[in-house]
Amino acid sequence: MRATFHLKTLAVAVAALSVASVASAAGLDRSGQDITAFLQDGTYAETVYTYINADVTGHDNAAGRTDDKGYVQGKKIDDIAESYDFFRYGVKTDINDTFSIGVLYDEPFGAAALYGGDNNFVSIDDADTIVAGGSGGDIPNVATLNGAIAQAKGALADPNTPAAAKPAIAEGLAQLEILKGAADTAGEATNVEVRSHSLTGIVGMKFGQNKEFQAYGGPVAQRVRADVKLRGDAYSSAKGYTTHISNDQDYGWIAGMAYSKPEIALKAALTYRSEIKHSAKAFESFPLATAAGATVGVPLSTTRHADIEINTPESVNFDFQTGINPTTLATAKVRWVPWSDFAIVPSLYNDVSKVATQDDKGLALVSYDKDQWQVELGLAKRLAPKFAVSGTVGWDSGAGNPVTSLGPIDGYYSVGLGGKYDITENWAVSAGGKYLRFGDADGQIPSKQVVSKFEDNDGFALGVKLSYQAK
Repeated sequence: MRATFHLKTLAVAVAALSVASVASAAGLDRSGQDITAFLQDGTYAETVYTYINADVTGHDNAAGRTDDKGYVQGKKIDDIAESYDFFRYGVKTDINDTFSIGVLYDEPFGAAALYGGDNNFVSIDDADTIVAGGSGGDIPNVATLNGAIAQAKGALADPNTPAAAKPAIAEGLAQLEILKGAADTAGEATNVEVRSHSLTGIVGMKFGQNKEFQAYGGPVAQRVRADVKLRGDAYSSAKGYTTHISNDQDYGWIAGMAYSKPEIALKAALTYRSEIKHSAKAFESFPLATAAGATVGVPLSTTRHADIEINTPESVNFDFQTGINPTTLATAKVRWVPWSDFAIVPSLYNDVSKVATQDDKGLALVSYDKDQWQVELGLAKRLAPKFAVSGTVGWDSGAGNPVTSLGPIDGYYSVGLGGKYDITENWAVSAGGKYLRFGDADGQIPSKQVVSKFEDNDGFALGVKLSYQAK
């Protein structure tokens, strides 16, 4: 006869697994969109703080922009991954033995990368020469460039300018625009920051002979914003490009099914989150757009303020736990996100890229080739009536390799440790950490040319959780 594992006895053994399981490396995934707070018994609330620090270094491509076989190790790229932190909140309560309601907040998607040093992702660090001009360098000062550009534009617009001279003037104007773009961005580095906020409302209904099944679902409100700067020779004609995507809020939904068997502390839940379609405003600055347009006779402005569609991806999470003995709990998490369907396509960037691709499709600023799979297994052990520890091992598939140079990581392997202490009968504090060993990645630009390699990188995530539960 199988032993009975009372959930109350095992409660402490549900240690800081969710705190130590917070960092994802595929695409823009960050929080893992955990909903286990809603699956707790009784009235439950939690506040979780997470800090992520990664060391992502590599080398640029001395051969310029090639396929991965043509790569030649170039200059060193210092750590590009900026430290990153976020909060997660959750609260739920049972209305009666059938219905439950809850609200969850998290920051599901994000990125924070900043290049530095002397490599192909930093604009020429000769700003003094450019501004001063004249004696010290090859690039004239900004005032001289502006004057020459105005003069060339005036000559093109002047009906008295001989038609035979206009092609040469247009070519000269294109070169001046290139120099102006270099002057405007001198000393700047490639940089990306993406932030998101998500608020999920959930209503659950239990059914079955012993209320062992639960169906749940509800609306999701999500806000996103992004800033991207492309600098340095790695980006070829796209160097100097900048975009700011303003905050946009839009809506999706969540639905799932759960099963529980309290006598052996078994819980299983399958959760689906819908894609959320954002229509935001994007301001773009592309100093070389005019030059690119001139080469094909298409007028292109150097700035644009237009709508952009960004669809954050759908996802599926599977959460599982079961008691092994009266003081030990086993857990498993599986997550799938179809990053291969995700893309950021600003309109001016796309229009200019059509010149390079010579087609009517152009390029996306950010895209991924493969879907993400994430698997994590855990074990939690109650060591004392009020204290438990937990450990996890995990794997993340990444979203393809080569991958965007704005986030050059190809998944990871991880190990995590956590602990939970019951302060009182209702209040508990948890803390956990996870070490991540990142997969080597080739950084590529949207044209699929490899511009860098990143190898032997790692990082860590730390989390603290304060929780309240009344059954």
